[in-house]
Amino acid sequence: MSRPWRSAGRSENGKVRLRNEDAFLDCPERGLWAVADGMGGHQRGDLASRMVVDSLRSLPADGCFAQRLKRLRECLHWVNRRLSQELTLPEHQQGTTVGTTVVAMLLEEDRMACVWAGDSRCYLWRRQRLYQLSRDHSLLEHLVTQQRMRPQEAASHPRAHALTKAVGAHERLSLDILELHTEPGDVLLLCSDGLYEDLSCEAVSRSLGLTSPEAAVAHLFECALRGPARDNLTAVVIRL
Repeated sequence: MSRPWRSAGRSENGKVRLRNEDAFLDCPERGLWAVADGMGGHQRGDLASRMVVDSLRSLPADGCFAQRLKRLRECLHWVNRRLSQELTLPEHQQGTTVGTTVVAMLLEEDRMACVWAGDSRCYLWRRQRLYQLSRDHSLLEHLVTQQRMRPQEAASHPRAHALTKAVGAHERLSLDILELHTEPGDVLLLCSDGLYEDLSCEAVSRSLGLTSPEAAVAHLFECALRGPARDNLTAVVIRL
């Protein structure tokens, strides 16, 4: 398998949270990356995000692209079953959800697949333009795209940032998958909502336009930490 890419990742608590419930996977030698964000306010979110990352890390790297993508999806479904059935904790006669978002990237030669559930995102920087490849599984996104509400109006909803999909949230997991062909010079960003929510598209573009993944990650965190950084911050940058 050809590996013409370089990558770098970083995760921090931010300025408010005492515990980091994010986790990331950076395996350029296997063409596999991921970001997981344990569901805020839920018990043991860090366990859920770590389980996703550790399970993806253990996947075999052999087989064709389609086989590897199938195993990736099956892995996330297996983690979902464990979280939703085995690790959901009874508390005051009600279930306490243990869950996490996930966005994963698989690369092989000029093919890529992005797989996600939740509101962690994947961006593509290509030919000086920034594209958001993933679409948030959140009530906010639903209100804007399905209910035709204006973004400002939807954002005022008291549960705007509630997730509509996540690993461990329901017994059945529904994943979104996007497959594309890559181009030389493409830059990909996987990140948690804590990183992107206070960054402009211009700041993300400037970061991804830098010469190395390490420089891009450093600039993203510099920009994010200038703001309130209320949530955990995680980013993985892959440069082709």
